[in-house]
Amino acid sequence: MLSASQLTSVLQVARDAGHAVMAVYDACSRGASPEVSRKADDSPVTEADMDSHRIIVAGLAALDEALPVVSEEDTDSHAHRTRKGRYWLVDPLDGTKEFLDRNGEFTVNIALIDNGTAVAGVVVAPALGLEYWGATGLGAWRDTGTGPSQLSVCTPCAASLPRVIASRSHLDSATQDYLRRLGPHSLVQAGSSLKFCRIAEGAADLYPRFGPTCEWDVAAAHAILEAAGGQVLCLDGTPLRYGKAGVLNPPFIASNGHVSV
Repeated sequence: MLSASQLTSVLQVARDAGHAVMAVYDACSRGASPEVSRKADDSPVTEADMDSHRIIVAGLAALDEALPVVSEEDTDSHAHRTRKGRYWLVDPLDGTKEFLDRNGEFTVNIALIDNGTAVAGVVVAPALGLEYWGATGLGAWRDTGTGPSQLSVCTPCAASLPRVIASRSHLDSATQDYLRRLGPHSLVQAGSSLKFCRIAEGAADLYPRFGPTCEWDVAAAHAILEAAGGQVLCLDGTPLRYGKAGVLNPPFIASNGHVSV
């Protein structure tokens, strides 16, 4: 497991990557157009994704050059994504669509995977000035610019409606069906891995996700949520794990662990 000082070093790597992302973002606000290409699955990738990727890979190598870095933006690195062993799992810019839409809800995600479990994670939302980090045995933390505060999931009042958080971009029919079955609830929408972080800080109760996600999309925030006392379960009730045969996750429900899912 990571020590507190090691986790702080990983947070600094994510901050540095976030600065690079914001350099591109701010240039666009001054009229520049970001370089955008399309990957094999037709998802967009920008120069901000690649700048962040390079900074993260170099920063993590400086911390431990023996530990592999699996990044969304390096196909060759995906060979290290296995059920056994330890590796970093990185999404250099989660929410590229949010980045291009300029709503600020994009993040830099760095997770540490140990034998299929997300044991540590850092999520930085540079446009929003938000930082989240956490690890097994260390707890979870948030900094909004005024200093760190420890996170803990909320224990809802029995009289309260479940607070469901869902994607701005992926409120699909399966999610809508789930919400109908759930019954009365309040709904909050957010982008990227921030949905997990909202549960970790007690601002929401559960996040159902039935559409496709990749392992690097969720691992860092998953670790933070569990460090804050929450859970991420597949529909059969088993914990979500990493290093699967394919990079796609099954449907899952992230929650504070105190509501029926």
